[in-house]
Amino acid sequence: MRLLAGVAAAFFAAAAAGQTAAQGAFEAVGDAIPRPLAAEPGQPERGRSIVVNRDQGGCTLCHEVPGETRFGNVAPPLSGVGARLSVPQLRLRVADSSRVNPATPMPAYYRVQGLVEVAAAYRGKTILSAQQVEDVVAFLATLKEPK
Repeated sequence: MRLLAGVAAAFFAAAAAGQTAAQGAFEAVGDAIPRPLAAEPGQPERGRSIVVNRDQGGCTLCHEVPGETRFGNVAPPLSGVGARLSVPQLRLRVADSSRVNPATPMPAYYRVQGLVEVAAAYRGKTILSAQQVEDVVAFLATLKEPK
């Protein structure tokens, strides 16, 4: 797991370019982030694009995603996740899944504080923007059917 977390951190460091230090702030309540991170509602089509793009979200490196033929198997399949979790719960898991499971190898897509082994050029930058998190969450919320 430690190796996987290191690989994921190295991989996603490149995706962080262009994000600002002001990003990464959110208020979690229990196992959820109740308020959207962006002013514009998430768009499922853009979210799917981020999820399947290995240079952006990279979710298919670890998760099986419905409709995709290339995916990893070290994390749970994403089919049915929209039926199991609410939008606020999905938002926290994308923004910072370690708040739900401290041992997760999943990177914190929208957190900048408390990270270790981050290249200097990427410190204070999130992997995804607030809008991208909302887009990913909108897509995940559409995945209602189990595998």
